[in-house]
Amino acid sequence: MRVSDVDILIIPGLNGASEQHWQSRWEAKLSTARRVTAPADGDAAIWSQDVSTAIAEATRPLMLVAHGLGVAAVVNAVPKLPQTVVGAFFVAPLDLGEGAHGFPAYSRDPLPFPSVVVASRGEPDHSFEAVEDVAAAWGSLFVDAGESGRLDEESGHGPWPEGLLTFGKFLARLPTP
Repeated sequence: MRVSDVDILIIPGLNGASEQHWQSRWEAKLSTARRVTAPADGDAAIWSQDVSTAIAEATRPLMLVAHGLGVAAVVNAVPKLPQTVVGAFFVAPLDLGEGAHGFPAYSRDPLPFPSVVVASRGEPDHSFEAVEDVAAAWGSLFVDAGESGRLDEESGHGPWPEGLLTFGKFLARLPTP
């Protein structure tokens, strides 16, 4: 599958993505990309509903690209998602444990679409082992990003070409709808 075959929905974390963040750069570079941002107050229910609504509005197959707490907004919306989602690329999901930021703990049910989870051993907001465990429960391909911090512009991942390469390989392996 190619970028031109899908719409790409980018879901940044709680504080959004600056212009230097890899998600903003990908949104500018990938012709079919658009963004869903967190509500100003970070309300989990509204955020998940906004994600569900954006996905429901898609008229073509959809690839999700979420970072940080944006992953929780997507996973929380999974029961309401239509079949148009063909895959998800999750980066540095927060460790929700028993729940956090108004989101419940992550569901441990397998996701109904292929997915990749990229996690750093140096991320202060998640336990690497907990994220690796939930990725396995979801049936996701797990990518160890090493000691890479939050995988954002502050940790040196503004353009993040390695991430874009991993995303491209994942997308290329998906069957064309």
